[in-house]
Amino acid sequence: MTIHEVRKKYLEFFESRGHVVISSASLYPENDPTTLFTGSGMQSMIPYLLGEEYPKGNRVADSQKCFRTQDIEEVGDNRHTTYFEMLGNWSLGDYFKKEQIPWVFEFYTKVLGLDPKRLYVTVFCGNEDIGIPKDEESVNIWKEVFSNVGIEAKDVDNSEDRGMCDGRIFYYDETKNWWSRAGAPQDMPEGELGGPDSEVFWDFDPDELKKTHENSEFSKKPCHVNCDCGRFLEIGNSVFMEYQKTADGFEQLKQKNVDFGGGLERMVAAALDEQDMLRIPVFTSSRRVLESLSGKKYGDDKEETRAFRVILDHLRAASFLMGDECGVEPSNTDQGYVVRRLVRRAIRYGRQLGIKEGPWTQKLVEAVAGEYEESYPEIRKNEKRISKWMQDEEEKFMKTVERGLKELQKMEKPTGKELFVLYSTYGFPLEMSFEELGTLASDQEVLTEEFHKEAKKHGELSRTASAGKFTGGLADQSEEVIRLHTATHLLNEALRQKVDPSITQKGSNITSERLRFDFSFDRKLTDKEVADVEELVNKKIGEGISVERKEMPLQKALDSGAQAEFGAKYPDTVSVYSIGDFSKELCAGPHVSSTSEIGKFKVLKQEAVAAGVRRIKATVE
Repeated sequence: MTIHEVRKKYLEFFESRGHVVISSASLYPENDPTTLFTGSGMQSMIPYLLGEEYPKGNRVADSQKCFRTQDIEEVGDNRHTTYFEMLGNWSLGDYFKKEQIPWVFEFYTKVLGLDPKRLYVTVFCGNEDIGIPKDEESVNIWKEVFSNVGIEAKDVDNSEDRGMCDGRIFYYDETKNWWSRAGAPQDMPEGELGGPDSEVFWDFDPDELKKTHENSEFSKKPCHVNCDCGRFLEIGNSVFMEYQKTADGFEQLKQKNVDFGGGLERMVAAALDEQDMLRIPVFTSSRRVLESLSGKKYGDDKEETRAFRVILDHLRAASFLMGDECGVEPSNTDQGYVVRRLVRRAIRYGRQLGIKEGPWTQKLVEAVAGEYEESYPEIRKNEKRISKWMQDEEEKFMKTVERGLKELQKMEKPTGKELFVLYSTYGFPLEMSFEELGTLASDQEVLTEEFHKEAKKHGELSRTASAGKFTGGLADQSEEVIRLHTATHLLNEALRQKVDPSITQKGSNITSERLRFDFSFDRKLTDKEVADVEELVNKKIGEGISVERKEMPLQKALDSGAQAEFGAKYPDTVSVYSIGDFSKELCAGPHVSSTSEIGKFKVLKQEAVAAGVRRIKATVE
């Protein structure tokens, strides 16, 4: 069974139960300053879970592309990946536990054919201090569901200390079975929604013949479904959002929501009873390419297998991040830095496998494009661009490695500060320094602390700067900001008319003092081009053109030529702002009523943001 088959079965299953199937959003979230990437299926649904009406109805299902930066260091075992797909279904104030739990069970057992005897579930144990009881409702529904297939489902408390105890349903606290954006209930701000969740686990070693737990580093502790030994794999989680934080504690919501998320690759692993995620079919062609390049066999050697896993994951993830409609190329800042980190880590582990002659990474891009040709054709469509960026990065990094190694060899026993200088001057990664130094870098914890302390001094890890680059739009709705917002629309169109009609917006940020506009272009604008753009914007301001807003169906808006924000997920009905016949964009507003209200437009500066992306800062007087 492949990921494409499981994805199709899942979406069809929920479509037949009244759900509207929606397409995946971009890997780059729009107007969310809190994160660089889409890391879960529910991220784009948050407004509707908070009560905003969803135009397509109150039952929704999808398969969302996801990327999680925090898992980069975890990759290398048999189950972690940075990129994955999350299958999801939502009830926005419609059905609740008594429908969701049986549906999930039916999908796993009847559609995927999983043996119910190898399925285990967890529920929230409650918290008396905040007045939230045990989720006994879910427990009773699960017991009935298991009973219908002849399984007595015993519920167990404190399994982390007691072990399995012949249980089927296990209680855990808020660290395992509670969801809110802020995390645990005590961390939630007033007004935030949250609720208990119920996870489903697959048992890879039901008869303990593989001795998965016994042979793990956790063997001295009792095994339970949330044990990290690898015996159990979580394959889905139903969040029941039924509470809202108040000044005094929590209150029940009138609109109760369901948010289910299940890792697609994990479901396939369970369906195939394959304990090694990197052995499922979606990785087969890439794995064979890598075996051919390295002359090594996946699974023969523990450390080499770890290297295989890192490369397979990172280059798949990088292919999707570069191939996305909002894709970025490797760089030293923000999202581009993460892409660079993925590619360079893959190259570094390639060296560990003996692959030192390049370029070779684009061969993996070709394999990924072929695997996802039907489900995500943008990878094949953008394959040349991805391969070029990948090859350019590979060549840059190999030069870095050569220069860095020469400098590192001059150091007898380097300090964390010296390793930072090596990184900042030559781009030589800290982890590669550790590998090359071997026993000379025995106290890695101290060196790492010194490295990051020095990095902070140089402003490399400035959180404030990063947040400022991803505020995603308007600082507020003051008169000054609104004037600059409309000026941004004029600037967008003026660039296309005076510089290059293929220019597309890559981002914007507007404060009361200035606008900042990022756009796709591969060179510095000439003085004449800047002057021409400025002149055209001021001409349109001087004409006093009316700014009109219309609501219309999304497809009609796109067919009319309205410009759409990259990566945005739009409802069926959208707002379109037109500035005469000069500019037309999908936009939530607000805007001035006439361009005469804007004032005189002036470009302050232009600069490069990354390869292929320019930035203009401007103001109005």
